[in-house]
Amino acid sequence: MKIDKICLTDFRNIETLQLEPDAGVNIIYGDNAQGKTNLMEAVWLFTGAKSFRGAKENELIRFGKERCALEISFTGSGRENTAQMVFGQQKKLLLNELPLKSSGELSGKFCCVVFSPVHLALVKDGPAARRRFLDTCICQMLPSYLQALSEYSRVLSQRSCLLRDSREHAALLDTLEIWDMHLVQYGAYILSVRKRFVGKLQHHAAEIYSGLAGNTEKLSLQLASTIDGTEEDDRKLLEQRFMEKLHQNRAEDLRLGTTGVGIHRDDVDILIDGKHARSYGSQGQQRSCVLALKLAESGILQEKMGENPIILLDDVMSELDHHRRDFLLNYLGDRQVWMTCCDPQYFFSLKNGKTMRMEHGRLIGA
Repeated sequence: MKIDKICLTDFRNIETLQLEPDAGVNIIYGDNAQGKTNLMEAVWLFTGAKSFRGAKENELIRFGKERCALEISFTGSGRENTAQMVFGQQKKLLLNELPLKSSGELSGKFCCVVFSPVHLALVKDGPAARRRFLDTCICQMLPSYLQALSEYSRVLSQRSCLLRDSREHAALLDTLEIWDMHLVQYGAYILSVRKRFVGKLQHHAAEIYSGLAGNTEKLSLQLASTIDGTEEDDRKLLEQRFMEKLHQNRAEDLRLGTTGVGIHRDDVDILIDGKHARSYGSQGQQRSCVLALKLAESGILQEKMGENPIILLDDVMSELDHHRRDFLLNYLGDRQVWMTCCDPQYFFSLKNGKTMRMEHGRLIGA
């Protein structure tokens, strides 16, 4: 998969931009706050996911303007495609000139993997960041998973409301079993998919991390869930165990007015030589963990989609030593890669590709 052309109008600090990127490596360099990450963010939005910076749609529009427009031409699934997005008072989404109801319909059509310094939260922050990483990865490969997540969230919210309201209206508890049944059905499906995905992620990430670390350290991943089970367990067994947990925890749920067990409590343990990277990993080790996870995601997407996703690496080289930078450049191989940096000297050995400077939202040398 590769982008053939991208056009942006009034996006963030970018007034107008047109770029026909190289099919291989594209280096965008320049000082901070010039718009390098804005360009990466624009590309990422076409996956159908939300901004990796957590921005709201109205924050994507250039200051003083009422709308912004994004358009790409890309090659994927053996054909040429186009996609357009307009954000403003009226949101507009098109794929191959056909209107879409939501950004989620782009999921699986345009695939890429992004690394940004904000993704260090995968190691540094709490479980929510790691669940979000799993869910974003899986949604690119399995669009139906997004619907299951949405339904689980809806049922979970309804169940929590019922738990709180039942303190004054005890008759509401008669319907709790129905909500439990729906929660279990969606939750068991999500859990089974997550377990399989983490198993694949472990296989790829361990190999990549070993290369980054010069074969001196071992990375391992474990899905930590309030629902007992293994990767091989079928959904019926997971449903049974989830229901048992809900029954065991019901008194506590009623006391607190919230649901204490379920896939909304899942976490991923990231371990280096058996120790938690969050607590014991150095800055370089933590960054290498996130890179390994992101590149592992790329490998899984390639297996699923039959073609390499686009790789977006935002300010990835600054804290990597020479060995890790060389491994990374060699590993990326035949993918289309977009990299940002302040110092282009990191890429002095790069013989092919395109190098551009970003200044005040404008690309020089494109």
